[in-house]
Amino acid sequence: MKKSVKILWTAALGVLAVFILLVLLVNFRVIGSMPSMEELENPRAALASEVIADDGTILGKYYQVDRSSSDYNEISPNVINALIATEESRFYENSGIDPIGTLAIPFYMAIGKKRGSSTITQQLALNLQADALGKKRASNPISRAFQKLQEWIIAVKLERNFTKKEILTLYLNTVSFGDNVYGIENGARTFFSKDAGHLSVEEAAVLVGMLKGNTLYNPRRNPSIARDRRNQVIQNMIDNKFITEAEGAVAKSKPIVLHYNKIDHNKGLAPYFREVLRDELKTWAANHTKSDGTNYNIYRDGLKIYTTINPRMQLYAEEAVRHHLMTLQKSLFAQNNIKTGSVWKNWQKELWGFVQESDRYQQMKEDEASDSTIMQAFNTPVKMKVFAWNSYTNPDLNDVDTVMTPMDSIKYMRAILQSGFMAMDPESGEVKAWVGGPDFRYFKNDHVSKMRRQVGSTFKPFLYCFAIMNGFTPYTMLPNEPISIDGWTPHNSEGSTGGSITMAGALAKSLNLVAAYLIKQLGPKAFADFVKNKVGFTPKIDPYPSIALGAVDLSLYEMLRAYTMFPGRGINTKPIYITRIEDRYGNILETFAPEKREVIGEHDSYTMVKMMEGVTGPGGTANRLRFRYGIQGEVAGKTGTTNDNTDGWFIGYTPKILAGAWVGCENNYIHFSTTAMGQGANTGLPIWAYFMQKVYADPTLKVSAADKFIMPESMMNENYEDFNSNVQPGAEAENSGNGSESDYMDTSNNAGYGDDYSTPGAPEKAAPKKDDKEKEPKDSNKPAPPKAVMPKKDQ
Repeated sequence: MKKSVKILWTAALGVLAVFILLVLLVNFRVIGSMPSMEELENPRAALASEVIADDGTILGKYYQVDRSSSDYNEISPNVINALIATEESRFYENSGIDPIGTLAIPFYMAIGKKRGSSTITQQLALNLQADALGKKRASNPISRAFQKLQEWIIAVKLERNFTKKEILTLYLNTVSFGDNVYGIENGARTFFSKDAGHLSVEEAAVLVGMLKGNTLYNPRRNPSIARDRRNQVIQNMIDNKFITEAEGAVAKSKPIVLHYNKIDHNKGLAPYFREVLRDELKTWAANHTKSDGTNYNIYRDGLKIYTTINPRMQLYAEEAVRHHLMTLQKSLFAQNNIKTGSVWKNWQKELWGFVQESDRYQQMKEDEASDSTIMQAFNTPVKMKVFAWNSYTNPDLNDVDTVMTPMDSIKYMRAILQSGFMAMDPESGEVKAWVGGPDFRYFKNDHVSKMRRQVGSTFKPFLYCFAIMNGFTPYTMLPNEPISIDGWTPHNSEGSTGGSITMAGALAKSLNLVAAYLIKQLGPKAFADFVKNKVGFTPKIDPYPSIALGAVDLSLYEMLRAYTMFPGRGINTKPIYITRIEDRYGNILETFAPEKREVIGEHDSYTMVKMMEGVTGPGGTANRLRFRYGIQGEVAGKTGTTNDNTDGWFIGYTPKILAGAWVGCENNYIHFSTTAMGQGANTGLPIWAYFMQKVYADPTLKVSAADKFIMPESMMNENYEDFNSNVQPGAEAENSGNGSESDYMDTSNNAGYGDDYSTPGAPEKAAPKKDDKEKEPKDSNKPAPPKAVMPKKDQ
């Protein structure tokens, strides 16, 4: 043997030995990083967790990579055929590496052409590495060669451990379609609003065509180029006998018809709810571990969170909030102190605080700009996009390009009315709709559960219920006379006083003087104990007499939970919005059931229901629910307005639906200047009414105006008359709420009324200052009813 030949063989064998050694070192993970055998046998591509409504609709997702997973039988054969015809026609013939394709690479390179030689299995290997290890396709030739070696090894292992169907499924679940969309199921939903199992030939060809370049061949960005690429994929299917020439010609002739629906956390149904749910799920995940001992990750583990949200009710709720706020906002902007900016005259310190919170200010501070330069910038008009009401059915139309100073934009956005709305089944506790504000894109604060505001007269039903439990009846005559409790002197609107009225009538008209009389008789401490320990409010409620008028900070969520005891026949039911959580394989990780406890008797709860129906009847503060909005059937509820018309409330219920609405601005000093505009009957109530109009009109929801509250059997023989027989028909009562600090004096010194007004020995402190006063229309011809008749204690 010639020396040169010997050297050649030695070199060749040496290269082969080095190659084999390198393969072994990579395979046994001595050098480089490669998924373990266990990871290959149980590949776990990062999957988005899905929030699912009560009808199976996907409300939204939590993800870092937006990916959905499908089984092989859930993918259209058109997708499989298009993929094999385009990516690897010899897929079923090789074992992970295509020797023909690999050997052809040097020849293509020699003539200056590129040719992909990676099999579908090799592409899957790269995708799995990218997902598990964060690796991307290397651009450096040496790094790419080493990466290629890893792909070959992984591909062979995948072929040994998975069937061809499983490999195809895994691959289609890991591919990217751009726009941060991963997986064939997610691609089908995003671009065509259908599941992967129902994709047509031309739709499948579009998606498979995008795998070569998901930006270049994106039909939304480059429709003409995407159509040409689609037709090439269709031709590949013809060439590989998956479809006939005629079928291909028909598919090619069709335009690309997109139904693009990218799930955006800022858009879609229930964004405020999904954000609240996200925080709760993070806590859940931190306290639950997988089989490997690690905690669940809502962004990677493909959890399925089944919720009680009803998409139809959610849509109706969001439209109701937008509908009324759009109208109401015009009135607030027309108000002189808002229009001129004089509302900020006494709040310059707060305004400067909002400036300092802005991104613009913080960026300028990072750039070491002086305060004078910053102030000049904030008072210089610039182009910007702001929120403005243009449509309540299409939120995208509420983005407006304008020119204004950054300072004016802060004032403008602070004057946008906020709202919270929630609807639930009062017996099951299932939350059906949740709206935390006007537009999640601009306003992130959730006003259902995350914000507490003074509740005004919506708190009065608990006082009246406590009175019923202590021997009063709906017919008990109570004085509507001036009253003073250790310096606290509440009043009705416009000073209207005089005579007596039934307790039911006083609740319907929300008379403050009657509520003050009741708190004096029952005792603030006893009432505070009742609402905390029996009703179950968790925030601190000090035993001031003013709590009779709702001088208490609570969230809408907390109020609705407490109200469940009225339509729920005395049972307090905690609102529930998750029914179960499953892992990516469908295994149930946890189920959720409502928490229930008896608070009051069925007799008392039904009595309160009938009394609260009077609020929506003739002369009641919510009478416009009937005559203006046409709401029929059995409806009970309560309006509420805090002082200076800062907060407007309405909580109402039917036998099947309990819902509540709050309206106000983020800052208490921005509010309506008149009670006619700012009262709960004009702010919160219309939202409730618009919602119920659509609920009643939708037969699929099975909520009807014919639904009846169930009378307890123990009351069947009682003679129930109209509780509000002495409430004169006519204009509805109006809630005002123009209280002052002097209305709320500290009453820590017991005046000898039996129950202490505050905890004994507690230091003196200023009582809450807000009030809720609702007035009764004046009627000079109405004779004065008899004075109060106190019931017997055993009544």
